[in-house]
Amino acid sequence: MVRARSEERREEIVLAALEVIAERGYRGAALATVAERVGLTQQGLLHYFPTKEALLVAVLEERDRWDTGGGSRVSAGGWRLDLLDSLVEYNAMRPGIVQTFSALLGESVTEGHPARAFFTDRYEQVRREMASLLHAEFGDRLPSGLTPEQAAPLLTAVMDGLQYQWLLAPESVDMPAAFRSFLTLLRGPETHP
Repeated sequence: MVRARSEERREEIVLAALEVIAERGYRGAALATVAERVGLTQQGLLHYFPTKEALLVAVLEERDRWDTGGGSRVSAGGWRLDLLDSLVEYNAMRPGIVQTFSALLGESVTEGHPARAFFTDRYEQVRREMASLLHAEFGDRLPSGLTPEQAAPLLTAVMDGLQYQWLLAPESVDMPAAFRSFLTLLRGPETHP
């Protein structure tokens, strides 16, 4: 019972941290603000997350769990291109989460940022998973002639790049439609009998 309550409390803290980071960015997010949102003192929050960096990693891991249903993006869920399309549509319904992720990703490119290792590892894994997905969909070559390993970073860049454009101009960028257009490019020209 105590363990379950502790996990619930940790989840509350992570959700509050996500909100604060979305509002203020990681550097502007104070532990005291997060603690206040969940009715704790800063010292009480440190009982659950000993550092701001530990809380940040928990926020990022929670965001990835939401996207993957708790498992590996490709191997456990058997991702296909049409499921990536569904993920882009899902992201379009949750701008706060996408904004937080994008802000942290942008900040993480600076030397010494506590999320830098997380994002570096995450992108290595995502590129591998995208290459696996493309292998399953197209075999050793896409219709363009690219290998799945060559196309994987491009697929990842389009997904994340569309998020930035959509966040900056949601009325001008239809993220799901733009991603479907990119999938059309990946699949190549239709063959007619």
